[in-house]
Amino acid sequence: DGSRCWPFSDSTEIIEYCYEEAKTLHDGFLRGIRQSKNGPCLGTRVGEGPYEWLTYQQVYDQARELGSALTGRLGLSRGEFVGVYSQNRAEWVLTEVACNQFSLVLVPLYDTLGTEACSHILSQTSSSVVVVDSEAKARNLLQCKAEAPSFRHVVLMGIDSPKPELVKEAQEAGVELHAWSELVSWGRENLAEVNPPAPDDLATLCYTSGTTGVPKGVQLTHKNIMSNMAGVYSQVLPPLTPEDTYLSYLPLAHMFERCAITMCFLNGMRVGFFRGDVRQLMEDMQALRPTLFCTVPRLLNRMYDRVLAGVSGSVIKSKLLQMAVDRKTRMLERGIIRRDTMWDKLVFSKVHQLTGGRVRVVITGSAPIGAKVMQFIRAAFGCPVFEGYGQTEATAAVTVTLPGETSLGHVGAPVPCNHVKLVDVPEMGLKASDGRGEVCVRGANVFSGYFRMDDKTAEVLEPDNWLHTGDIGEWTENGCLKIVDRRKHLFKLAQGEYVAPEKIEQLLSRSQYVAQIFVDGDSLEIYVLGIVVPDPDVVLPWAKSHGLPQDLEALCKDPNGPLKRAILEDLNRIGRENGLKGFELCKDIMLCAEQFSVENGLLTPTFKSRRPDLRVRFRDDFKRMYDGLRASSSAAA
Repeated sequence: DGSRCWPFSDSTEIIEYCYEEAKTLHDGFLRGIRQSKNGPCLGTRVGEGPYEWLTYQQVYDQARELGSALTGRLGLSRGEFVGVYSQNRAEWVLTEVACNQFSLVLVPLYDTLGTEACSHILSQTSSSVVVVDSEAKARNLLQCKAEAPSFRHVVLMGIDSPKPELVKEAQEAGVELHAWSELVSWGRENLAEVNPPAPDDLATLCYTSGTTGVPKGVQLTHKNIMSNMAGVYSQVLPPLTPEDTYLSYLPLAHMFERCAITMCFLNGMRVGFFRGDVRQLMEDMQALRPTLFCTVPRLLNRMYDRVLAGVSGSVIKSKLLQMAVDRKTRMLERGIIRRDTMWDKLVFSKVHQLTGGRVRVVITGSAPIGAKVMQFIRAAFGCPVFEGYGQTEATAAVTVTLPGETSLGHVGAPVPCNHVKLVDVPEMGLKASDGRGEVCVRGANVFSGYFRMDDKTAEVLEPDNWLHTGDIGEWTENGCLKIVDRRKHLFKLAQGEYVAPEKIEQLLSRSQYVAQIFVDGDSLEIYVLGIVVPDPDVVLPWAKSHGLPQDLEALCKDPNGPLKRAILEDLNRIGRENGLKGFELCKDIMLCAEQFSVENGLLTPTFKSRRPDLRVRFRDDFKRMYDGLRASSSAAA
């Protein structure tokens, strides 16, 4: 069928587990207790102090007490749903461990879903209990009661005495408030036997926002999660031990972070939580000194920009940085991975210090990373750096770059728990036989469908369990997968060329002037256009130095002003330097002072562009730009 599998296996059989004794999340945690010899498990930092730890056994015991109360006091039964609406913290994970002990199904909620989506989720799942980390979130949930009559209980983390006004509002809504400490205490006095799940039992419903419509609940079993984690860990990553440490800051509501923590528990590792403020993230890293660093391109871009800014005023420093990256890259190409070279001491020591000085494995995912940034990160960290590609419907990872990889611009090979193939996309003229098409995946990590949405499931899941990802990909010469763009985002220009807008946006967002960018085109036109939201932290000082008003709205309103010219010139410089073809360069742009946001309907709850809504919002602006270009072209002729 043209599918491909993990290249280093003697068999095409997929793997489902790392260890025979760990086929569920519950079993995986029990293995962590044994591996760590009841060592430190969950770490919390208060203020500027050191991390304070709960041991593996303490976590298991407190989770059992909570689970006893959820089932015995709040009346939950095996297979029922528990919502959690919180930032990353120990109680989030304790709730998950409790759910795994008693075969309950965890349903993460998050701020940017909004009240309407939360109401839909609570109603669709008939959830009666949600665990929250603040009174503000509890108050938000009370608004869902009318649409979700089954919703009856809110458990408050770290709040023993909620404000009287909140208690009154909850009573009026018919919702009971419970202090976390009170439920754990009740469970301690009324301890129940655990009721662990089977591998094929549902572990979580992970709601994806999508760019249109209501959120869809991705049904993931214990087997889905354990197989995906096994696919990444058992064959790809170096061995992890109880001596390793992980900082949890990526949202636990998303499967990338959940799988990372599952991998930590399976190996008895320490997991510390950031304090909840991204601005203090590096301070938390320096206090915790993690060895495993899971991250996203946005943070790596920031690190890269910080280093570039530090050398930008000096030709010597800039040349030294480039020389250091080149030399370390050559070493990597010879299979030498080190972080104790002369170049590390001279150039990269600040990056090591920034992240605590002990990082020995880096994994990046959730979005594409630029080739130059990846080359820098590999050189700077001097350790294995892996890039993964996947989606929630396949639990997390579908492909991952290989150990010791030095080539750029791809997302690696299929992980050992799934097979990947490309299928024809006739309307775009793409043929799998030519090595290009829609990416499809089948394996132990692929979901069983969207919760109570059979029609949506049928759109993406074939009867033989091939999942259509909606991404256009191509195979590279060395057998790795390269992602071109989302199928529904590609558009054709009048000259017949297909354009991948997200690739262009990701590249052009490297411009110092750009906070956000939306690139689009029209099948009747020959040019690509852009809408740019300028970064005020860069643009306003620039305006002052050029004798212009320090007023972002006024600067953006000038249709052919100096700011627009400077930004367009910078975008096209970056595009040319990074190999964009002529038809992929923005012929014109419009500046917009208003940020794209969830509130104004231009971003999804996971901060992805709502392209159809952006297209509608800026339809008249694109028409005006195309009319202007045609007029200029006619005048020139």
